[in-house]
Amino acid sequence: MSTKIKNTVIVAVILVGIVLSAGFYSFIYQKGKINQKKQQLKDLKLYQLDTDALNQQLAFLKKRVAQLDSILANRKYNVPFGLSQASFYDFVNQVSFSFSPFSFVNIEYKDESTGTNFNMYNYNVSGTAEYEDFFHLIYAIEESKQLKKISEVELSNNVKIETDGTPHYLVAFKFLAKVYQSKDERFAFKGSSENLLNPNPAYDIFYPLIRNEIPPNKDGLLDVQSAQLLALIPDGAFFADASGNTYLLWEGDKVYLGYLTNINYQNNEVHFVLNKGGIIENVSLKMQKQTKENKAAGK
Repeated sequence: MSTKIKNTVIVAVILVGIVLSAGFYSFIYQKGKINQKKQQLKDLKLYQLDTDALNQQLAFLKKRVAQLDSILANRKYNVPFGLSQASFYDFVNQVSFSFSPFSFVNIEYKDESTGTNFNMYNYNVSGTAEYEDFFHLIYAIEESKQLKKISEVELSNNVKIETDGTPHYLVAFKFLAKVYQSKDERFAFKGSSENLLNPNPAYDIFYPLIRNEIPPNKDGLLDVQSAQLLALIPDGAFFADASGNTYLLWEGDKVYLGYLTNINYQNNEVHFVLNKGGIIENVSLKMQKQTKENKAAGK
């Protein structure tokens, strides 16, 4: 027998073996598995279940889940599930994005404490800020939708003076922020929106009543202390300062550290109210000519 015929016979035998193996697997072994699974399906008696009733039950459960989500989402505060440590950093960054250049906030992760039904991430928060920014930060943390609380607060005054002499009265702060998260996924919900985090304006309780720092005259207003009243015109007054600059002002106009409050044409004088670092002074200026005439008459 030639080599070519031998190879042909060998290939034919292999093909026959493959066909027989495939037939055994498909018609004997696999058929038995199929019959076994069919029997298991019959034992479950799924054909006896009412698919319409199952669909109605599914629709009811979906509606109930939506109702529970709505109730949880409409609560003012919620304890989220599976909150990350970085979420508080993102929250503070969003709140402080519009703060003054003189305000900054430092955040340091401290530890995690365990409660009965929830855990808390603890953060040390410190920095220096203008009072409005500081109040905004405190309000945002306390009023956030995801429950957060502040404790161990330390506050102090801080004055920053710019190179041109402009003072900024700041608040140095340090406190502990507690961020709550739930251990139980049952109260997790979807589709919530953040609470309103912009507070109403508040009085700056750290602003000093008496101040040593007097802001510079950056706007070039009339400095009443070195000014002279030159003339009175209908509804107005004409002034000159020590540098020779002249000003025409009316009642209610702003001057350095105060306002022109009254023009007295009978006595040829004008009256100002000045705020010198919290000390209120009433200052009057008379026309120089009139003053000299009065002095001469007194002699």
